[in-house]
Amino acid sequence: MNAFIDSDTLGDLKPLNRVVFSLGSNQGDSLDILQGAVDMLAATPQLIMVDVAPVYLTKPVGNTNQPDFYNTVVLAESTMEPRDLLDRANVIEQAYARHRDPDNPHGPRTLDVDLIVVGKRTSATQRLELPHPRAHERAFVLVPWLDIDPKATLPQGPIADLVARMDVGGVHKLDAGLLKP
Repeated sequence: MNAFIDSDTLGDLKPLNRVVFSLGSNQGDSLDILQGAVDMLAATPQLIMVDVAPVYLTKPVGNTNQPDFYNTVVLAESTMEPRDLLDRANVIEQAYARHRDPDNPHGPRTLDVDLIVVGKRTSATQRLELPHPRAHERAFVLVPWLDIDPKATLPQGPIADLVARMDVGGVHKLDAGLLKP
């Protein structure tokens, strides 16, 4: 007999959610920065690392007058609240001197850590939108994610179907520089 567990009745227990982070860097030693960010995520209490995608070299989106990005995706499981996961992502960015330029939101950066999904949780606040509102349009998120979670889906459909319909010409897997979970 399969019993449905209502998370509202768990008391102090919290459900374990699948969490996806997208990481990118195009300033400094990007591979070392990405590895450092992965290490900081792995050191996060209540966050269990599941897998780290290969690193991809990708063309910038928006402001194309900047170096290419190094991108990866981290798959984890956690009981943490989405806002706490976002806070952790922001702390990791700050550790690598991330500067947010409101006049150039797609500009170069030492590190960008985006929270893409937290289980089936949704959020539509000014501070946090879940699932990430543009993830379904971004090959630099979907292609690495597909490598480590081929059955993943977003509200717009299966990741594999979304990737099959997009231009992935500016997304190239690196032969070397794989990150350690």
